[in-house]
Amino acid sequence: MGRYVIRRLLQMIPVFFGTTLLIFLMVNVMGDPIAGLCGDRQCDPATAAQLRAEFGLDKPVWQQYLTYMGNVFTGDFGTAFNGQEVTELMATAFPITIRLTVIAIAFEIVIGITLGVVTGLRRGRPIDTSVLVLTLVVISVPTFVTGLLLQLLLGVEWGIIKPSVSSEAPWNELIIPGLVLASVSLAYVTRLTRTSIAENARADYVRTATAKGLPRRRVVVRHLLRNSLIPVITFIGTDVGALMGGAIVTERIFNIHGVGYQLYQGILRQNSQTVVGFVTVLVLVFLAANLIVDLLYAVLDPRIRYA
Repeated sequence: MGRYVIRRLLQMIPVFFGTTLLIFLMVNVMGDPIAGLCGDRQCDPATAAQLRAEFGLDKPVWQQYLTYMGNVFTGDFGTAFNGQEVTELMATAFPITIRLTVIAIAFEIVIGITLGVVTGLRRGRPIDTSVLVLTLVVISVPTFVTGLLLQLLLGVEWGIIKPSVSSEAPWNELIIPGLVLASVSLAYVTRLTRTSIAENARADYVRTATAKGLPRRRVVVRHLLRNSLIPVITFIGTDVGALMGGAIVTERIFNIHGVGYQLYQGILRQNSQTVVGFVTVLVLVFLAANLIVDLLYAVLDPRIRYA
């Protein structure tokens, strides 16, 4: 196991540098950020030159990237064009988005896996058909439509929730936004779990466990569910980073100042330091989530061993 972890950590190094380099290059072709600072008027040449020198934009792109990565390893993600440190923006944005993501993942695990197990064990019955139709509707409806509809009904019409989340973003105010964020992924988890359960329910080891006289609950939990959860865990693990980085729509609807909001503002204002800094952390989240998922395989399926 130790060798496997070390090997995976070493594999993450070129992935990390390659991904951050790609993001850095893509952000630098968005346009001239200095021109955006001056608004509708054209920047004074002397002022533009001074700003480019201050933010290091007068150097070649490869040199800017090396300087940026050198600063990242010291914990310095640069300074936004408004003079605020990017780490300060992260300190306020990431805790909010982490809470939102935890709620979304909880919905996926509790509701998605439960519905998937129930429909997988009752394949072809009315409850199975109903859940399949419901999940298809959820997948088909865009997230912004679901968010605006829930905000209108629960927040404006019925007054159950606040239409706009407060700046502190407590847990109770993030429940509905978390459900909106998780809606599409929850539907996929349900369908994936259902398919995996239905397929493994016909396996020989399940029939053998049943023939031994084991209780049905033990057969489902100890044998069927553990083997069926491997593709589901893979999906949820990769979805963690996607939820954190893809929460732009949800955070805009409910006025949540999290990672998605900061990325939107950074792209809108062509603030390359903010965008690259936040995406760099999201890349690390993706890599860590994938490593944890791989290690969970051996826990779920004892047949999997790492050399």
